[in-house]
Amino acid sequence: MERHKQAIKLLFIVIVLAGIVISIGYSSRRKPGTATNRLSFAPTAARLERGRYIVEGLAHCFQCHSEVDWQNPGAQPKQGRKAGGTIFVEAGMQWLVAPNISPDVETGAGSWTDEQLARAIREGIGHDGRRLFPMMPYMNFRQMSDEDLASVIVYVRSIAPVRNVLPKTVLPDVVKGSLPPHEPITAAVAGPDMSDPIARGKYLVTLGNCMMCHTPMKQGQPITQLAFGGGLKFTGPWGEVNSANITPDASGISYYDEALFVKTLRTGQVGARKLSSIMPWGYFRNMTDDDLKAIFAYLRTVTPVQHRVDNTEVATACPVCGGRHGYGDKNHHDKNATDDE
Repeated sequence: MERHKQAIKLLFIVIVLAGIVISIGYSSRRKPGTATNRLSFAPTAARLERGRYIVEGLAHCFQCHSEVDWQNPGAQPKQGRKAGGTIFVEAGMQWLVAPNISPDVETGAGSWTDEQLARAIREGIGHDGRRLFPMMPYMNFRQMSDEDLASVIVYVRSIAPVRNVLPKTVLPDVVKGSLPPHEPITAAVAGPDMSDPIARGKYLVTLGNCMMCHTPMKQGQPITQLAFGGGLKFTGPWGEVNSANITPDASGISYYDEALFVKTLRTGQVGARKLSSIMPWGYFRNMTDDDLKAIFAYLRTVTPVQHRVDNTEVATACPVCGGRHGYGDKNHHDKNATDDE
């Protein structure tokens, strides 16, 4: 039953957040129900490099699609297991399987078409037609530009194949009827104005799934008024931690300047305090200074949320988010106007 509750919570958060970030667009202008092998992406050098940058950095794809060494700083894939897929290790989620997306023909994605990969990434439709559980962040990836999508697929096809036989995800019955509806992408998706740091940062934050992890939940749904306010609990081989408040409030990261933000994502440390390995800084450190600065610029524009979260303190009940985390009892419900009372 606890696993089912966890599944429902995760499902609700991605569905509701999708309502905030969803957009429609697709370069093939494919009509619903048409053939699934029309797209084909030429493997250019530029796409290979851009795809490497997104997959090994911003989108941190291999943190989910690999067996990860959670004990080493940066939580990188184990030797020879990159993209080979894995059974989820998060508490209560062992029924969920991240598939082998390496080019192995027999056990991976080597026989999948570019169209099938594209639909999985941006529409949540597996190569075999199954609706994917939205732990795969296709609702955010819908905003991935056509060229970035092509680049991701080109790069994933270039890595070493990994033979790894895995079971398929078997969704609990309570989840099957609650998946978000399929919304085909039928128009072009353009990227942001890269000369605008805030627009650029918003795009990067969306593809990096920052809001999904840094927004607390209550009664199975994200508290949108506390977006980016932290407090969402993660339990697994990395231990039990709550995500940080990354809003510009005094209880968040208002004391950060641009240099500290970049340094934190490069080193995985804030001063002497180390970030948890569930925070994918081991991938974000591969991003350029300009992109990290754009993320910081965008986060400076989000609504400040007064919500103290400190993983170095004993967890206590929090009247703001309804969960338990360090300094939970230091928060006051009337400090943030919400509709979740």
